[in-house]
Amino acid sequence: MAEVVNLNRFRKAKARTERERQAAENRVRFGRDKAERKALEREAQRQADQLDEKKLED
Repeated sequence: MAEVVNLNRFRKAKARTERERQAAENRVRFGRDKAERKALEREAQRQADQLDEKKLED
């Protein structure tokens, strides 16, 4: 005789694994850790400061 399966539980488990797979894919595609974000912010600020220094005043 076959084992009884709760379809609701099966659907939820399938949806959970799909969400986890999508999250892992997004972490690889879009994810940056805090140190990388801070480094990029510092670099952008440094470039903006350098540009402001070279600005000619009227």
